[in-house]
Amino acid sequence: MAQSSLQSHLALFPFFSHDAGMAKTKTTVYLDEDVLRGAKVMAARTGKKDYEVVEEALRAYLGMEVLERAWGAADMSEEDALKLAVEEVHRFRSGAS
Repeated sequence: MAQSSLQSHLALFPFFSHDAGMAKTKTTVYLDEDVLRGAKVMAARTGKKDYEVVEEALRAYLGMEVLERAWGAADMSEEDALKLAVEEVHRFRSGAS
């Protein structure tokens, strides 16, 4: 990955830190009816709130769990962890395994 591309991604990553006790912010989003219906069904089946299903889906799409795993690795520098996370997000979005 080009250094400038990595630098541009690094600027976003401080916001990807997740803390289960983190305060929630109420917001409005516009969703297709079938997407909202699917989220509601998933929430009902899993015993979760609608917003929890949407948040989990966004976290997965954004690759945030990859970042959390990378940052949790004690033997990896923050820069290496961020580089790995960026590569994983690109791999995920490209459909590669």
